[in-house]
Formats: sequence, C-alpha cells, structure tokens
Amino acid sequence: MWPFSKKGVSGFSWNSTAEQVTHGIDATGLTAIVTGASSGIGAETARVLALRGVHVIMGVRNLVAAKDVKDTILKDIPSAKLDAMELDLSSLDSVKKFASEYNSSGRPLNILINNAGVMACPFKLSKDNIELQFATNHIGHFLLTNLLLDTMKKTTRKSKKEGRIVNVASEAHRFAYSEGIRFDKINDESSYSRWGAYGQSKLANILHANQLTKHLKEDGVDITSNSLHPGTIVTNLFRHNSAVNGLINVVGRLVMKNVQQGAATTCYVALHPQVKGVSGEYFSDSNVYKTTPHGRDADLAKKLWDFSINLVKQK
Repeated sequence: MWPFSKKGVSGFSWNSTAEQVTHGIDATGLTAIVTGASSGIGAETARVLALRGVHVIMGVRNLVAAKDVKDTILKDIPSAKLDAMELDLSSLDSVKKFASEYNSSGRPLNILINNAGVMACPFKLSKDNIELQFATNHIGHFLLTNLLLDTMKKTTRKSKKEGRIVNVASEAHRFAYSEGIRFDKINDESSYSRWGAYGQSKLANILHANQLTKHLKEDGVDITSNSLHPGTIVTNLFRHNSAVNGLINVVGRLVMKNVQQGAATTCYVALHPQVKGVSGEYFSDSNVYKTTPHGRDADLAKKLWDFSINLVKQK
C-alpha cells in the first residue's frame, strides 16, 4: 500500500482532499475570514468553504488576483458567497485598517483562518521594522486575531455556534533556531537564517494558538484555537528558493501534495464535527499530531504572547 494513503484516527490521510474531509457538511450561515486567499491553499480553502455554504471574506494583498479567484469559483459554484478585502499582514497599519473596517461592517465572524505567509526569504525588515517572516507569519496574524476577537465572541454568543481560529503553521517549526524563538535577535541580520527564521515564525503560529486557547478558556467563550501543518505543497511560497524549485520539478509529484490535498487539514479543522471542542492542538493530515518540545512549551508560549503584545504596542 502507498504509505501516504494510510488513514488516521479521523478516517482521513495524507492524500485526502479538502472536499473529501468536508463531504456532507452544511456550513450555511457561517462566515469566515481566510487570509492569503488569492492563491495556493488559501484559494482552495476559500473555494471549499464556499462550496459548503460559508460566506468567505478573502483577506488579500492583491485585490485583482482575488477577483480572478472569486470569478473562477463563481463559475463552478454560482451560489458561492465571496468577498475580498485588502490586507497586508506585513503591515500593522494594514491589519488595523482591515480589522476596523470588518468590525464596523456589522458582519458576524465564526471562523478565522490565519493562512497567509512568506517562506524562507532573504533578510528584510517589514514596514514596521520587524524581520519580514516573523512580521508577516506571526505578528500580523497575532494582531489581526486580537482585533477581531470581540466580533468573534459576539457572534458565538448570538449564534450559539462554536467559533474556530485556525493557524496554518508548518512542520518546518522543527527547523526553528535551537532556542525556539530568538526574542533578543528577531532583527539580527548577522545571525539570520532563512529557514531558521521561517521555522521560528511557524513555531510562533503554534505557540500563539496554544496560548490563545488558555485565554479563551479563561474568558469562558465557545471559541477554539488550533494550529496545523498543511503538508509540503507546490505553491509560490517557493519563489525565493531556486534550488528547491528545481528539486520540486523533479520529485514534487511523488512526495508533495497538490493544493486540493494541501487545503484539507485547514478545512477539516475549520469545519469538521470531530474537531468540536478541541483546542490547543496541532494537526497534520487531518489528524492530531505531535509538535517539537518547543511547540508544547507553555512558558515559551506565554513569553511569546507577552513579547508580541509589547512589540505591537511599540509600533
């Protein structure tokens, strides 16, 4: 048997698609934000959520690309409810503007999918002078989540339906710097490693979801927070890595997921009844999976939360 087809406890496997893991689910009446929904697994996540009846708000940098995605989806699913709003996760001003506009729109929010990201790029600082991968993959989503949380809480209380926050992390969190998060060297170009910094940002996604779970439980609200590894997928995230691109062209079809498979775990965690009440977990191939010790370090999660709060306040 092809090893990737072995099913886990959930009944799904490495090669399950987003449509397969959400088969039979009616999510009509739910509203979701999907960041980075103009390409790759973000676009497929938006498509499948819309297929299941969710009103999807695409948080994107490129509104033209988002319109193309929306038009393509509507051709296949004429009943799909999709809207696009401009959002650049590397800019705190953009995050604040998006959240302010969304919160004042009167729309409900049941599901927040923090999907957008950059991967293994050369050293660069964001507009807010934060290392770009940490800024985009973690800080932007951290602030976005905090700013949208009251709207999610109101929606949950009013609808009596569980809210779900989903952080798209990565198994690359295993490549993070040895100390996990370099709090005192976030912007240190001299010791910068593309993959170390990417792993650090993905570890931050996991720790963010874990610490958020504690806060949500303390608040007594029916909102869960989980993280996941989508799988290694051929997407434009690899644009900064020519050597990796070459390898993908040779062996990609054998060992890498397509976008339909890549969006599966996100859609599973966002919609499936099996995940109801589950929070603070890490998923891979639509099953609960184990992180590194850093990914389960409660003290590190608390330290990152406090660090992130302070960093956002300074900007």
